[in-house]
Amino acid sequence: MKSKTQRLLAIRRLIEKQAVASQDELLSMLKQEGFEVLQATLSRDLKFLEAGKIPDKERGYIYVLPRGKHQNRQSVTMGNFPLNGFISIEFARDMAVIKTHPGYAQSIASAIDEMDAYEIMGTIAGDDTILLIPRDEVGKEDIRNALALLFPVEQL
Repeated sequence: MKSKTQRLLAIRRLIEKQAVASQDELLSMLKQEGFEVLQATLSRDLKFLEAGKIPDKERGYIYVLPRGKHQNRQSVTMGNFPLNGFISIEFARDMAVIKTHPGYAQSIASAIDEMDAYEIMGTIAGDDTILLIPRDEVGKEDIRNALALLFPVEQL
């Protein structure tokens, strides 16, 4: 049986990658990925993810995830600051340790937190090191995929 976190990640991925017009359609997609979900559970998951619907010319209305803090992502990455201080990321059990140039950790941690990525519960920053705490059942690849929005993939 797959976990709630895995299911939430799948829902996010499906909504972000394609136009999903109904819960029935989403239930069908989840079933194809091996998730046995009741409509009531999906409804709660969509509420938890703060999914909403917007008009779509082709499909009527489609699900979207809130942008909120995500709207600032472009301004965070513009000019490659503070993200140019990133050096490396290593994983220890369920957590990640990010190394930065001295003085950059707090700015980079702030940019990561501002992403408001579901996969990342939070960060703790020092001067040149960040402790990244993922949600339960979130894997290394999920973290790398989330961070790829801020850092060049080849660095991760």
